[in-house]
Amino acid sequence: MYKSLIALAVAGVLAGCSPAEKPATDTTNNTAANNAAAQVTAENTQSETERLNQWFETKYEEQLQQSPLQMTYMGRKDKYDQVDDASIAAEDEQLAWLAATVEELKSSFDYAKLEPEAKTSYDVWIYQYEQAKEGAAFRKHGYVFTQMNGIHAMLPQIMINFHKVDTAEDMQAYVKRIEGISRAITQLLERAQGNAEHDVRPPRFAYEGVMDQINNLINGAPFTDAEQDVPLWADAKGKIDALVQADKLTDEQAKQLSEDAKNALQTHFLPAYTALKQWLEKDIELTDKIATGVGKQQGGTDYYNYRLKASTTTDLTAEQIHQIGLDEVERLTKEMIAIKDQVGFKGDLKAFFKFIKDDDQFYYPETDAGREAYLEDSRQYLAFINEQLPKYFGILPKADLIVKRVEPFREQPGAAQHYFPGTPDGARPGIYYAHLSDMRSMPKNEMEAIAYHEGNPGHHMQISIAQELTSVPTFRTQAGFTAYSEGWGLYAELLAKEMGAYQNPYSDFGRLITEMWRAVRLVVDTGLHSKGWTEQQAIDYFMDKTPIAQGAVISEVRRYIVWPGQATGYKIGMLKILELRGKAKQALGDKFDIKAFHDTVLGGGALPLSVLEKRVDNWVEQVKSS
Repeated sequence: MYKSLIALAVAGVLAGCSPAEKPATDTTNNTAANNAAAQVTAENTQSETERLNQWFETKYEEQLQQSPLQMTYMGRKDKYDQVDDASIAAEDEQLAWLAATVEELKSSFDYAKLEPEAKTSYDVWIYQYEQAKEGAAFRKHGYVFTQMNGIHAMLPQIMINFHKVDTAEDMQAYVKRIEGISRAITQLLERAQGNAEHDVRPPRFAYEGVMDQINNLINGAPFTDAEQDVPLWADAKGKIDALVQADKLTDEQAKQLSEDAKNALQTHFLPAYTALKQWLEKDIELTDKIATGVGKQQGGTDYYNYRLKASTTTDLTAEQIHQIGLDEVERLTKEMIAIKDQVGFKGDLKAFFKFIKDDDQFYYPETDAGREAYLEDSRQYLAFINEQLPKYFGILPKADLIVKRVEPFREQPGAAQHYFPGTPDGARPGIYYAHLSDMRSMPKNEMEAIAYHEGNPGHHMQISIAQELTSVPTFRTQAGFTAYSEGWGLYAELLAKEMGAYQNPYSDFGRLITEMWRAVRLVVDTGLHSKGWTEQQAIDYFMDKTPIAQGAVISEVRRYIVWPGQATGYKIGMLKILELRGKAKQALGDKFDIKAFHDTVLGGGALPLSVLEKRVDNWVEQVKSS
């Protein structure tokens, strides 16, 4: 269950790591056909589960129609010339709609008569509504525009990467959407201004990052005499040229569409983004130079507790999460020392960190060839792991995966690699993105683990399998929970070791670095938002415990500051999956099958951790009784 794509971004649900939580639907719009077919069957011949699943399809389609961008993101062309309403009033309408669906769900269906999978669907629908309802109380606490999850960068990205142009009508819709983007930016600026009136602003670095990104979007043709085109103008011209090359446009039509696109950019896009930039330039004087967490806000403690609950899908407190982080840092430090000794390094762990950070053998050159080598070697790691998948999984993804560099207008030195899901029908593959503007922030020894996290057996596998499921309602195939999806991604890094990866001990050390990275997050995130740590304190702790490049550390810490709680989901989710696997192995003994365990975890789509535990427990009982 989702709010609009813009509402999710504003709430801090979507951002620069892997957008595994993004909403989706079937590109062929089979939902309507399924509903029509189901109605042919007399209601009194349907089971309660069949009735419920039909209801879910109807409601989910209604919900998707509330977000044109969400449908575009998943390959559909419904409302192709529209952009989501980004106002608070629209959010209130969506929440009221959700509340009505929950009331109808509870009054129309007998939970006791449902099959186990249908009970899970029922529980998840209500869980997601309750989460959205709780989050609405904290709208004034969130940061609307930041360097990480800023909608200002996401909207052009959707147009460039996901608004597919196959016809003249598609291009006309593109032009119309430029106006829609401008309206959304204006609405969101009003929300940011409203939050600022309550002294809710991200730190100064966030404003600076947003202004840099805006400059990348508006500095160039057709706004100036520069030879270089701004990203949307370059994209519009490229898509129009492609239509001409495909004989789908006459030269006269192409000229008119180009004029329309230029006019929309000049009269709508530029004024909206200029107004946003001017307000940021004025308001930046009121931001904090020394960045801290949301605990300083009025009501900030309650807000952070909500963010932890939303990200981990648990009731763990900030203090508990902080301690789990400290314990994991201690454990992983011992494993790091073991590998340091294995490679025969003479010196302590800090000296080994310095060696890993400074030695040129661990980096690609700062050249186009070096960047392409990073991408190609990542593809080779993924090719190896793909050959091992059938030994560990019964369900395999059908969707393809590509590896590419982040678009220049949103690329940030040291920012985290991330994954964008493909479409459920496979028409668009999943994409593993890498920030490659600073190759010294992208060490070779960490790239193998990250490829497995973002690709297979990590995000690409988990999300693709979820989208391809036919055993659950469509909304379940698109559900997103950070602790589950990111917990799986981190678990996948460790699983890859069991599958034969990390033959080079330095790469295995890199795997430990990335896991330590997530353990440190538990300490740093809670430190920033519940213990009053400053940005510098967080950076110092991070660099003391890992050999991660300073640029990457700064980028990471700044991410945690503007995106409270999100980073805690990774390690909490991984630990829960490992705990469930251990319990299952102990309970089943020789009957334990790793393929069946993985299929159980992945075969129901993303779930809150408590619901996942119930699912695994049910599977264990079934195996024991078989």
